[in-house]
Amino acid sequence: MTRRRADAVLIGACAIWGLSFPAVKVALADASPLAFVALRFLIAAVLLVPGTPLRPRPGPGELRAGLLLGVLLATGFAAQAVGLTNTTPSRSAFIVAMSSVLAPIVAWAVVRERLAWWTVAALGIAAAGMYLLTDPGGGGLNRGDLWTLLTAAVFGGQIVAVRELGLRYDVRRLVLMQVAFTAVAVGIAAPFLEPVRMAWTPRLLGALAYTGVAATAGALLLQMYAQRHMTSARAALLFCSEPLFASLASWLWLGERLAALQWVGGALIVGGMVLADLPARAPSLEAKS
Repeated sequence: MTRRRADAVLIGACAIWGLSFPAVKVALADASPLAFVALRFLIAAVLLVPGTPLRPRPGPGELRAGLLLGVLLATGFAAQAVGLTNTTPSRSAFIVAMSSVLAPIVAWAVVRERLAWWTVAALGIAAAGMYLLTDPGGGGLNRGDLWTLLTAAVFGGQIVAVRELGLRYDVRRLVLMQVAFTAVAVGIAAPFLEPVRMAWTPRLLGALAYTGVAATAGALLLQMYAQRHMTSARAALLFCSEPLFASLASWLWLGERLAALQWVGGALIVGGMVLADLPARAPSLEAKS
């Protein structure tokens, strides 16, 4: 896969995820957050089984890789769904996008990718953007935003893990393992952490179909394949397109509007993500591409 094609594939995955934000927001009127996530990932796991090579059986290393990705995915998507019950799709998408700034820091801490001063500066810019985005004059961070911050931190680690583990093991098997783990883990946790509810309305069924098929099974496969051909920092830059797709979808679907100051905050987050990608142009990182 060429670099340009890998970029296009990852942006396509970001578009799919961006469109899922308003879909999930609407679905949560008919379902509790964790129950929705469990069903979404169960659908994806069922779809992935037929085309996934199950022989030879995964070894201990591959099982650990799948478990790690599963823990990150389950934590991130569960926190995002809980957060969406108390915040808007656009705010959620921009806050989740801070994972793009956090990913290079995780890469430095875990796999020793070079961390430059501009990455630290990018984190500061994105943090300032998040402060403006959350409308400090109107109450600032709400409970949903705080849950979404957890998602951003976890997804920062997931971006790095996908890059490193996707080079070592079969991509489709890794996706199946993490999706199946998320479905089981969140499904078990749901009755203990929330009053489970499920109203089988057409909009809930439509949201489950879209998020299970396209935004989980499809988009995760696209992400895994694309990130085999780029650094974590470059992937982080491309993820900045996700909140833009989410904001457009929220405007067209839900009529959501952001105040001018909130758009400035969103722009600062995107600017921070662009600045955080500068290490990808350094020779030490290009050598790893």
